[in-house]
Amino acid sequence: MFGKKSKEGKLTKAIESETSKVPSGAYLIAALLSMSVSLTMKIFRRKHGALFVGQWAAPFLIMGLYNKIVKTQGHD
Repeated sequence: MFGKKSKEGKLTKAIESETSKVPSGAYLIAALLSMSVSLTMKIFRRKHGALFVGQWAAPFLIMGLYNKIVKTQGHD
C-alpha cells in the first residue's frame, strides 16, 4: 500500500487539471472578500447571514492550499 504509487482516478485528474489553472491569489481574495462581506453584514445587524458568509473563508483558504500543492507537486 505505502510502497506503491497510487493511481489517481480520471475524475481526480480532471479536477486537478482544472484547479491548477486558477491563480493562487484568487482563493486568498475570495477568503478576504467573504470576511469583508461578513463584517459588513454584522455591522448591519444581519447576525446569521454574517456567520454563514464568514464561515466561507476557511474553505477558500483550504482550496488555496490544495491548489498550491497541485501546482508544486504536480498531478499524476
